[in-house]
Amino acid sequence: MNRIIKNASLLLGRDLTYVDTGFIEIGKNGTIIRAGAGNYNSKTLSNKITCTSDGSRTILDSEGLLVMPGFINAHTHIGDSIGKDVLVESGGLNTRIHPIYGAKRVILQKSRPDHLRMLMRASIISMMKKGIVAFSDFREGGCEGVELLKQAMSELPIKCIVLGRAEYYFDLTKDLRIAKKEDLRLPPKALGQASDILKVAGGLGISGANENTDSSLQQYRLLLDGVNKKTIIKTRNREYSIKNRKLLLAIHAAESKESVEFSKSITGRTEIARIMRYLKPDVIVHMTNATDEDISLVARNRTGVVICPRANGILGAGIPRVAHMLENGCTIAIGTDNVMLNSPDIFREMDYIWKASRATEYNFISAKDILKMSTLNAAQILGLNSGCIETGRSADLIFIDKNHLDLYPIHNPYASIIHRASPDSIKGIMINGKLADGAGL
Repeated sequence: MNRIIKNASLLLGRDLTYVDTGFIEIGKNGTIIRAGAGNYNSKTLSNKITCTSDGSRTILDSEGLLVMPGFINAHTHIGDSIGKDVLVESGGLNTRIHPIYGAKRVILQKSRPDHLRMLMRASIISMMKKGIVAFSDFREGGCEGVELLKQAMSELPIKCIVLGRAEYYFDLTKDLRIAKKEDLRLPPKALGQASDILKVAGGLGISGANENTDSSLQQYRLLLDGVNKKTIIKTRNREYSIKNRKLLLAIHAAESKESVEFSKSITGRTEIARIMRYLKPDVIVHMTNATDEDISLVARNRTGVVICPRANGILGAGIPRVAHMLENGCTIAIGTDNVMLNSPDIFREMDYIWKASRATEYNFISAKDILKMSTLNAAQILGLNSGCIETGRSADLIFIDKNHLDLYPIHNPYASIIHRASPDSIKGIMINGKLADGAGL
């Protein structure tokens, strides 16, 4: 049965064009058949979501609502939900989140799997209540960690790209000086773990360049290339993937000044320079302290950038130079990062980076650009068929109450969403063409 959304204001197409009155027709498979401006020939019923059915279609009258693409949280660590606000007011970045000796690692190692699963599920439901229809998670704990997240998501409609990690880290201060060349490569056990993860996950989420040698970064790239090549079938006229999309390779980089300086002092290159030469990832997370040369290099290679401004702020790592990245042609998405440090709230993230960037950069970012980072750009970077309202895209949508006390009257819908809307403004969300009643909305 097709679904019709009528009498709604829309943010339409890839440019998120505001349409005061429009409609969306959704097919049985949950994808958008067509969408556009104007009335869908039917009477206006009410100022809230109301469903009627004529046997072949379900009509959702959405007068008084703004329908927009659902948010995509492009970087999370929801396993950290068990350590909310631990050391949030003390300790440096490494003290809190270093993959080898940080407080986070200790907490995760001492936590019971059933507790982790329960709290991850709570964070997932929290994201849905905040308009997030999809997220990408860096998941520690090998294959078992990936499976635990899948269990936490059981029967919830939200979409997730799980990026697993082989738990093996180099100490560059020692290894580069004393190790033999063959010892700078990942051992067979770690490489096997990474290979096993790719059988159950959506790709790899690597901690950082400073915990890897040039050789190990190259090994990860070759491993991904080999697996992705096997999933592609080529015919004379076209090629297509056995899976819905290729496996992704993502890594943290240039989060703090200290990490950038460490890389330069030990290896002679910045983290970004090493990563782009040896790893060639699909996604780089943070880039908060990336140099001009780093930003230009990432843009030229069309590597996706995911910024996590509030997490950077609470860690004292700085504010990413978003306007400068955009000027250089970077494609940027937004993530909320560690739940230990941050609530998984894209509304707060957009508000923070918009205002912080206007206060610190010479060039202003538009509210529409910020909104694209949370929708269209994130879908592009992560390979999701979501992120905008157009034919062929999944109907992953948010229904915003235009008459909400914090929003009415709306003169600039982009600015209103960025720094006035909140989860309380949401009347409902839709994932794959179905209202997500299971989220408690």
